[in-house]
Amino acid sequence: MKVTFKTNNRHGYSVKFSPYFETRFACCTSQNFGIAGQGTLYVCDVNPAGVQPLHVYDWKDALFDVTWAENNEHVLIAAAGDGALLLYDTNNPKGPLRVYQEHSKEVNSVDWSQTRGENLIVSGSWDTTLKLWSVESPRSLTTLAGHESIVYCVVWSPRLPGILASASGDKTLRVWDRRLGKAQCVIPAHQTEVLTCDWSKYDQNYLFTGSVDCSIRGWDIRNPSRPTCELTGHRFAVRRIKFGHAQEEATELWGAEAAQAILTFPAR
Repeated sequence: MKVTFKTNNRHGYSVKFSPYFETRFACCTSQNFGIAGQGTLYVCDVNPAGVQPLHVYDWKDALFDVTWAENNEHVLIAAAGDGALLLYDTNNPKGPLRVYQEHSKEVNSVDWSQTRGENLIVSGSWDTTLKLWSVESPRSLTTLAGHESIVYCVVWSPRLPGILASASGDKTLRVWDRRLGKAQCVIPAHQTEVLTCDWSKYDQNYLFTGSVDCSIRGWDIRNPSRPTCELTGHRFAVRRIKFGHAQEEATELWGAEAAQAILTFPAR
């Protein structure tokens, strides 16, 4: 089954599937490519009739990314253009319930840790920093500095507790240990800006990056001197990549040439 969800007068920036409901997803959007205007967060279900929006949350600034909680099926956090992180609960038709405001510029990326017992959030911003958060605290737990340009993407390792990766406009992929508070590995991944990264779900040592140079590269953090593979074919920048959990599951792979997301689900 293939369905298309159009966000009228909004440009889509991020789609994330719920870890609890296999046909539920959240979509972050912005007016005017995020340059000016509002943002809207959609929470939707897919059924035989198509896509059904369950909740629509507007915000005063652009929304660029969203992540689902790993410990509560109703909670999600969106990243905003005014430097805020916004916590929503789908049991509440209004929102956000909480606003975490520390970044001095746009928040491009946000991710909730998947390893057991952590329940931490990481955010990455145009202000070149990463910040670690707990939903229980109004202030960030720590700030990770080192990138020399915009942080476009942050993602926790699904297998290694306390380990996360970031992709940046400084052309590097960095692997961080939150317990040490600094990058453990700095990889000059591309000769142009690195826009996205994701971990392999099957091997804790493998990461993938997508870049303005239109390519996707694979990396082994044990030997990062050269990529393990390179995938080419996109005509424009690779803005987002997502490593699938299984062959039959839905997987995102967006280039800048994609005008809308087409969500594909296995036949039931």
